[in-house]
Amino acid sequence: MTGYGLASLETAELAVTVEIKSLNSKFLDINLKLPKEYLERELEIRNILGNTLERGKIGLSIEVEEKGEVKPKVSVNKELVKQYYDELMDTAKLVGASDADLLKIALTLPKAINSETDNQDNVKIWDTILKTLHEAIKKCDDFRVNEGKTLGKKLEDYTHKIEEFLKQVDKADPQRVKAVRERIKNHLAEYEVKEQVDQNRFEQELIYYIEKLDISEEKVRLKSHLQYFLETMKDKDANGKKMGFIAQEIGREINTIGSKANDATIQRFVVGMKEELEKIKEQSLNIL
Repeated sequence: MTGYGLASLETAELAVTVEIKSLNSKFLDINLKLPKEYLERELEIRNILGNTLERGKIGLSIEVEEKGEVKPKVSVNKELVKQYYDELMDTAKLVGASDADLLKIALTLPKAINSETDNQDNVKIWDTILKTLHEAIKKCDDFRVNEGKTLGKKLEDYTHKIEEFLKQVDKADPQRVKAVRERIKNHLAEYEVKEQVDQNRFEQELIYYIEKLDISEEKVRLKSHLQYFLETMKDKDANGKKMGFIAQEIGREINTIGSKANDATIQRFVVGMKEELEKIKEQSLNIL
């Protein structure tokens, strides 16, 4: 479901801005943009987002601007640097190379210099980031809730339109059956002139043919599915996948009515129902 949340928090030491954008998706797809100092927190952030937003293509951006002067703890590993330097000196003599800048090179080698910011400051900064993150998530979730109310109204309208088309099918169905009977009788009248007809067998075939064209059960099931869809929308535990499954059942009944009706008027109503159903399926992807 689409959503947006922006939160900022500013203290004397730093300014934090968190921005969240959420787009429709069947699954949870998270794209993070973090300061390199906090890349190790990626899994924790993903878990926080997944527990609240659940589903969607989510983009998260965190910006941290430190205002105060950061005083890192710096220490030179003198014994290791001396070993580096001695080895470099021996190698330079061996190959006849210049020994200039060997100390500079030794200081750039692994673990020659240990530098880290105060751990207590790191914890304080992360707590501030977390607080801002949760605020942004809440705003994004509130955005989704408001959009959900609008979406719910649309889904109800689409469902009621299908019900209206179904009522039109109910009105047209008796005329369809009557027209089928008349058509068969006319064909029979033409046939009886040339051939002898077994009336009992003919009546059995006629009943079988009319039963194949009967859409009464499909109309009842379709009405039941539509009602179930509306009830599910109001259920607190409703979810997009369940509503998607119900929409599939609605589609099956609509298609069966269309294939069995064999009537141009009813086909127009079936097309109208399919059009509204496609809108329902599309919008169901926006529901968690």
